[in-house]
Amino acid sequence: MVMKLQDQGDSDTGLPANIAALLAYLLGVITGVVFLVIEKNNKFVRFHAMQSAIVFGGILIVNIVLMFIPIIGWILNSIIGIVAVILWIILMLKAYQGEWIKLPVIGDIAEKKS
Repeated sequence: MVMKLQDQGDSDTGLPANIAALLAYLLGVITGVVFLVIEKNNKFVRFHAMQSAIVFGGILIVNIVLMFIPIIGWILNSIIGIVAVILWIILMLKAYQGEWIKLPVIGDIAEKKS
């Protein structure tokens, strides 16, 4: 589900909200958690930071588990890596455009927790 807002305001970082939301995805779970800690007021930035932390934290855990499964795990890891890069680019682009793009299940969790 995608919702577009006209103006998300500024974030607590002093950056425009769309730039802060984009940066929340930049290093995946790391920047997601950093922006969750820094941002206290802007729901748009907090939502994208939470979604980044959940999505890329989950992908990281799955990749670690699959590393220990010979051949099939390694192949799946490669496929997940490609999908993750595509998802990462799309999420950053949509955040920059000021859109609340909610991924299935994860987006609902991120919305409730942010």
